[in-house]
Amino acid sequence: MPPISVMIKPASGMCNMSCAYCFYSDEARKRSCPSYGLMSEQTLKNVIRKTVLEADGVVSYAFQGGEPTLRGLDFFRKAVSYQEQYNRKGISVQNALQTNGLLLDEDWCDFLAQNHFLVGLSVDGTEAIHDSLRRTKAGEGTFARVSKAADLMDRHQVDYNILTVVTPQVARDVEKIYRFYESRGWRYQQYIACLDPLQEGHGATPYSLSPEEYGEFLIRLFELWYRDWKKGTPPYIRQFENYVGLAAGYLAESCDMLGVCGVQNVVEADGSVYPCDFYMLDEYRLGNFNQDRMDSINEKRRLIGFRERSMKLAPSCKACPYGKMCRGGCQRNRDWNAAGGFYVNYFCKGYRMFFDACLDRVKEVSESLFGR
Repeated sequence: MPPISVMIKPASGMCNMSCAYCFYSDEARKRSCPSYGLMSEQTLKNVIRKTVLEADGVVSYAFQGGEPTLRGLDFFRKAVSYQEQYNRKGISVQNALQTNGLLLDEDWCDFLAQNHFLVGLSVDGTEAIHDSLRRTKAGEGTFARVSKAADLMDRHQVDYNILTVVTPQVARDVEKIYRFYESRGWRYQQYIACLDPLQEGHGATPYSLSPEEYGEFLIRLFELWYRDWKKGTPPYIRQFENYVGLAAGYLAESCDMLGVCGVQNVVEADGSVYPCDFYMLDEYRLGNFNQDRMDSINEKRRLIGFRERSMKLAPSCKACPYGKMCRGGCQRNRDWNAAGGFYVNYFCKGYRMFFDACLDRVKEVSESLFGR
């Protein structure tokens, strides 16, 4: 068995915020059971036991939601205890937590630092943009509380990065956001294009991002990053780091840039397993860690052909001069062409805009770092 990747939702889709664009709220409404509540310790034990015993080399656990910290700190202490108990082969165990930060306090940060969790903190740009999109259920802005969480993690020396969802508001203010993150010392950044509601087309919401907006955003962000690279002070921006590696002939580490869906185990609070965080619908359910073995879960993965469908790219993608860099983008952003029997990425024009404008400089950076 190769390295195993596990994403766990300890509190299902439950959250103490009400973000305008939440993709998981949209998914949850489209299945027979919108919420599975809080994960039991027995389910946690079964998930960790069945995965850590099967893995070779490394097993990675990412805790997401909803808001995973709603399950409480003791649950996470138990998770680390189970990892230690069942890690009989002495493999590397990696932990990550994606959070909105509202519940982080001294105890949380002490735990995260001592147990070497990599934390993703959700921040959508400047205070004004963030508070327009990421509010409490009472409609209050959350930026001040999230900023305080970042300060706490700094004091406790928690490893964390900033995760920003790219909406039209973020895309328009990319320069201001870049400089603001710089002023805060937020050197590790990840930007994810905002998702339209699943199976509902594109462009119908106030936060929908057009291909042109996305392309312009990538160009402007890259120019800021490249300018700092020339000075020797670039922040780590995950997408650009992956492009630089791809230009040198390396595989991307980011799932959405591999060109084909990876093998993931995304676990809901009841133990149900799905192949991807973006497709946690009834028709994609692979089994349940409370009843099923890893081999039967992987057999169901093969039978539904989830990974195989991501290989059905349009002929134009395969012939595109940027194909080895773009890789067709994330499957979640691809649209099915029934007549041709293939997928086309909704953001294709945006990627073309970016590579037209920036590929030479991407290659320059790559050659400087890798010599090829």
